[in-house]
Amino acid sequence: MRLALFEPDIPQNTGAILRLAVCMDVAVDVIEPCGFIWSDRHMRRSGMDYLERVDLTRHASWEAYREGRQGRLILLTTKGAQTYTSFAFQMNDTLLLGRESAGVPDHVHSCADARIRVPMRKGERALNVALTAAMVLGEGLRQTNIFPD
Repeated sequence: MRLALFEPDIPQNTGAILRLAVCMDVAVDVIEPCGFIWSDRHMRRSGMDYLERVDLTRHASWEAYREGRQGRLILLTTKGAQTYTSFAFQMNDTLLLGRESAGVPDHVHSCADARIRVPMRKGERALNVALTAAMVLGEGLRQTNIFPD
């Protein structure tokens, strides 16, 4: 299982997601451009010393990312019809998270093999992207029985 971040905006969230990936032993793809300078101190503060150990691949663009991608692409989106708790994850899935400010554009949305959402209280906009990543990744790892031990 992998995490992919599409043009992340907020360095603190990116740092937290990278730290999550290290702790859960999953690789991360960052699809650039980012909305911040990669060495941002806020990202380093939230990712701490975990950033030195992350299995990270940075891609210059969406097109560059798509060239080598394998497995299913699962988009985490507030527009998903299916909840993440009713979705059947597979070991080679990549969980794609959109930009904090805008999600993903339609052409990226249409490339996803599945679109899933976290159920929320009616009227609320969205959860923090790092919290969403943790919730959905946890369920995916639980279902596939690949939590690190």
